[in-house]
Amino acid sequence: MFPIRDHNPSGRTPYVVYALIALNILIFLSYQPIMGDDYRLTLFFQDWALLPAEVTEGRRLHGLFTSMFLHGGWMHLAGNMLFLWIFGDNLEDEMGHLGFLVFYLLSGLGADVAQIAANPDSLIPMVGASGAIAGVMGGYLLLFPKARVDIFLFLIIIFRIFTVPAWIMLGLWFGLQLFNGLLSNPEAGGVAHWAHAGGFVFGALLTLPVWLRRGGAHYWQETHGHPPHPEAKYRLSQSSIPRVRRRR
Repeated sequence: MFPIRDHNPSGRTPYVVYALIALNILIFLSYQPIMGDDYRLTLFFQDWALLPAEVTEGRRLHGLFTSMFLHGGWMHLAGNMLFLWIFGDNLEDEMGHLGFLVFYLLSGLGADVAQIAANPDSLIPMVGASGAIAGVMGGYLLLFPKARVDIFLFLIIIFRIFTVPAWIMLGLWFGLQLFNGLLSNPEAGGVAHWAHAGGFVFGALLTLPVWLRRGGAHYWQETHGHPPHPEAKYRLSQSSIPRVRRRR
């Protein structure tokens, strides 16, 4: 299950979101020539990725920032940029361009801190924008809990598009990060679930002042948890793709 779009149009052009997407893509393309060379790629990530054990010892602190713009493959990059494109424009609309940029970077730092706290002695390089983007998702949930989001559901032989409130999709995503974080072996590498969960919580906390300035719970009462402007309408918000069943 993953989102493909929301029904929450932005009131201004999200220049920072576009710039972040472009920067992530350009940086990823810049080290494509070494993607097939495990040795050179390992050295590259050791120089620029986040190494919790190094940061714990006060070394390679630049990795706290540079790791946010590195990705391990095309699907890793595409998934992160999709989430940023869907949820980032509305946060930039509410916070302003500079405010959103600062929020994004601080969310990424919060995600880094959460992952380091979960496994401070790890020497496994951590890369990806997903911690910062998790912060965007946490902020989106606080401001627009009932904004409608179209999700694509793939369940073995069932392919469907559903429209659900943001709190369902984002709440399930956050719950999965906590669940997988508790079950995962921190020494085995893989997905940095605690970075995702930490970024999500940190993003919600950073968005709290914006929510309070708009009236807090009264803001939710006025908007009923929806965006404060007319939502986008799509001709095909519900999938007409039939269920495909296995032949007996």
